[in-house]
Amino acid sequence: MLKYLVNRILFMVLTIYVLATLMFFMFRLLPGDPTMTVISSAMSPKAQEAMKRQYGLDKPLYRQYTAYLNNIVHLDFGYSFQHSRRVSQMIAGRMLNTLLLILPSMIAAYALGVIMGAFIAYKRGGRTEISSVILATAFQSAPVFWIGMLCIFIFSVHLDIFPLGHILSPGMHYGKSALAKYLSLDFFHHFALPFTVITAYNICFPMLLMRSSMLETFGEDFIELCKMKGMGEKRIIYKHAMRNSFLPIATTLPLILGWAVAGSVVIETVFSWPGLGLLMVEAVQCSDYPVVQACFLMIAVLTIVGNFVADLLYGILDPRIVYK
Repeated sequence: MLKYLVNRILFMVLTIYVLATLMFFMFRLLPGDPTMTVISSAMSPKAQEAMKRQYGLDKPLYRQYTAYLNNIVHLDFGYSFQHSRRVSQMIAGRMLNTLLLILPSMIAAYALGVIMGAFIAYKRGGRTEISSVILATAFQSAPVFWIGMLCIFIFSVHLDIFPLGHILSPGMHYGKSALAKYLSLDFFHHFALPFTVITAYNICFPMLLMRSSMLETFGEDFIELCKMKGMGEKRIIYKHAMRNSFLPIATTLPLILGWAVAGSVVIETVFSWPGLGLLMVEAVQCSDYPVVQACFLMIAVLTIVGNFVADLLYGILDPRIVYK
């Protein structure tokens, strides 16, 4: 187990290193001169040289690369071209907003999806199962940005129940207390619609997976043994079948969380939610390469770590799995 764990950690670190290297060279091979976003032609030559030194753009490429890797290890992503602020500070606040939206949504989606999937499997062979599978497949196939825009049009524009977007109403300030901001009614009013959209959209995957796992479990020998002992069908389903069917769903949650953070780019843009995804879109639009690099790297790291945790969780929950 220890050898496997060390190998997996080394592989994870190597993967992150390769991704970081690819991003470094990819952004420098793009058309255009990144220095023009911070250096104006109207500046004097001395001012231009000072700006290049400030952002490390005066050094040879190999020295920029080694400094880039060293800074990543220390979680220092440099300064934003547009805002002249540390990128790590910008990402910290935006990442918190993303996690506050994604984590509760995905946990709610999985909890409801597991319950609904078990219920559909219980109604196997009937109209409830067939109609639920068709609706879930169709809903999951629809683009999430289209669902988000449709909900905004209905509930924000037409019915005027929820705000059009953002995290707080204009003019609302809570001083330096982040807790007061995130516990305010105004925050929950803005939070409700994107939370509902993400939850509803992501219910389909765990629901269909739980249904398939339950149907497979129904064919196991221990289910027949429970029936022979005279156990009721509901007791068999909720006490035995669900417990054994939950393993595949539980192990996918960390992985899906990483994917959800990566997919937050779309939903945050639709709802103008000031998270990591929207920050990356804004940085791409203004060629703010340090911010874009840091956002890509953070999303990649979350996805890789999620995959690693899911792999370990599977072995912990299923004692039949032996790591070598």
